[in-house]
Parts: sequence; structure tokens; C-alpha cells
Amino acid sequence: MGHHKKKTQSSVLRDRDPYLEREKQKYSNPLPSREYVLDLLRDAGSPLYAEELGHMLGIRDDEWTFFTRRLRAMERDGEVIVNRKGAICIADKLDLIRARIIGHRDGFGFAKPDDGSADLFLSEREMGRVLHGDRVMVRETGTDRRGRREGKIVEVLERANNRVVGRVLVENGVTLVVPENRRISQEILLAPGARSKAVAGQVVVVELVEQPTRYAQPIGKVVEVLGNY
Repeated sequence: MGHHKKKTQSSVLRDRDPYLEREKQKYSNPLPSREYVLDLLRDAGSPLYAEELGHMLGIRDDEWTFFTRRLRAMERDGEVIVNRKGAICIADKLDLIRARIIGHRDGFGFAKPDDGSADLFLSEREMGRVLHGDRVMVRETGTDRRGRREGKIVEVLERANNRVVGRVLVENGVTLVVPENRRISQEILLAPGARSKAVAGQVVVVELVEQPTRYAQPIGKVVEVLGNY
């Protein structure tokens, strides 16, 4: 009984699609319109998985392929973004800017928008959760005293660095790797057990086991020793 009730709820939700008639004219088997999917995501206020959306809309098994195809088309057209966990969020054109991170040796950085508009300045704090080359969605938060656009990272879409070359540094008993690429200003912590091979002063290749987050620096393990200085 419970299941049946759910189903009617979702079909009612689906029938409320304001563009249902248009979809019926275009397709013999109409799917929820893109606008309606965006409305639902907006109402949810947080990312939803395709399964959750499908469930809300009462998508039947035989419609599933077409529904996911529609979601993929929406992603291609920049209407939605699929985050790293695979959940779908709304890409509000006015709001979110797709960009690539450009790091600076002093710790701050810039988000270089895909649309070619002016770079957004990112504070050292914002840069703490990304590395040079990562792809992100940013929101413009205002302008600084010098009139530069300032941004805040909303979502990390893609990580650019799996391996980083750097020099081993031992500081207060903590083993770190300082990247050779000056645009990566964060030091990489070596995971416990990953330190045995590393000797201070060596140049090594580190594989990132954990990417940086707002609260923690990146963690890596040494995969190759390139040489001693």
C-alpha cells in the first residue's frame, strides 16, 4: 500500500509540469520538461541524484534511458552541473561561473572563467581547498579595493593533479613535500607509512591520496624518488 501511495504522489508531481502539453506535442511519450526539472532542483535547494529526481517524477523503467539522456543534454547545455559525487545541481547562469584555477606562489589565486570574462580573485582561504589547474564553479562575491572581481568556490568539478613533483622537507618532525610547480603553494603532507622512502632534500613524485579541502591540506604518498639535491 505504502508504495502505491508514493507512486501516485510522484505522478501528481509529474502532472503539474507547466510544459506538459508542449512535451506531449513533441513526443508520443512525454518526459518531464527541462524547465520543470530545473524548478524541482531549485525547490530542493540542494543537489539531487538522478535516481532521486526520477523517483520524485515517477519515471518508469522503460523511460529511464530517455530521462538520463535528457539530463545529460541539460548538462551539455550548461543548465545543470553534475558534481563530483554524481549529484545534479542547478547551474544558474547568473550565478555560477565555470572556471579553471590559476594558483599564485603567494597563496592566493584566480579563477579563469571558461566564458573568457575577467578572472576572479580568490583569497588564500578560498585557494586552500583547490590546487592549480582544478576546475570549479565559482560565484562572484563582489570586487576588491582595486576593482577586481572576487570569487568564492562553490563546487570543485574536476581535480587536475594526481601526481606532483616536489622536494621533501622535514619540519618539526612532520614530513612534507613542497611542490616544484610554484603555482601550487600548498605543501603536501605525507601519509603515515608513506614517509619511509622519503629523506629530506630529495626530489620525489607524490601521488595525492587526498585532495585538499577547506579544512585539511593535501595528503600524498611518495611513488618515485627522482634524485637528491
